[in-house]
Amino acid sequence: MATIETGMGTTNVSYLLRALLIVPLVLIFPLRIDAQKKNVAKRPINELSKLRDDFIQATKVYKASLEKLLELYERTVKKAEERLTQARDLFGQGLISRNELAQSENAVAMANAQVSETRRQIGSADTQIADTLLEAQAEAQLAKTPIRKGAFVSTTAYIRYSGPANWSLADSWKIQQFFQNTFKKPLPVAVFGQGAIHDRWRLDHHNAMDVSLHPDGPEGQALMNFLRNNGIPFLAFRSAIPGTATGPHIHIGRPSHRF
Repeated sequence: MATIETGMGTTNVSYLLRALLIVPLVLIFPLRIDAQKKNVAKRPINELSKLRDDFIQATKVYKASLEKLLELYERTVKKAEERLTQARDLFGQGLISRNELAQSENAVAMANAQVSETRRQIGSADTQIADTLLEAQAEAQLAKTPIRKGAFVSTTAYIRYSGPANWSLADSWKIQQFFQNTFKKPLPVAVFGQGAIHDRWRLDHHNAMDVSLHPDGPEGQALMNFLRNNGIPFLAFRSAIPGTATGPHIHIGRPSHRF
């Protein structure tokens, strides 16, 4: 086995080489730990925020496709109007029938209807993005200022009432009876207790139920008035909120907490 002479005596070369190899590993290992910590820190810690960002991005892509479609429909309208002008001239000369003229008029009407509907969908996409951003701002504000019992808060995205009653799903029959007596039909309960969507979004929904009613409709308004008069807490959503609500509905019970 090879050795070398040093001022401290004879040293084994193989041992020295192993030692030299170990030193860089010892120095590098803490750096790797620090790098792993930094990577963990960079990972998204707010899953709801990510869901909202994804929703906004998807809505923007959808809006861009609608805008391209709108350009096609507007060109169709222009061509249909040109054909209608020609058809009117031909009809005036007695060269086409009233039925043929009517077909050209219907073509213009249908093309304009497509343009109007596409513009409505574009406006709806803008509204969804705005509502999502407003909801995020409102949620951040509410997180800083906890709502007191009995308080009522209304935003463009949701309505919240922090009723003082000790709510339990066992009391849901009172609400169902009220709705049945008032509107002569069953309460449209979408989810009673914990549902699959709540598991996926990690929401504790065990002591709540979702009702498929728009809060701004007459039935939704009547239900919310009944809940407030009886001190029953609720959270009513006016539109879909990614990671929180799949669409307009009234959540009866305390707000669901994430787990």
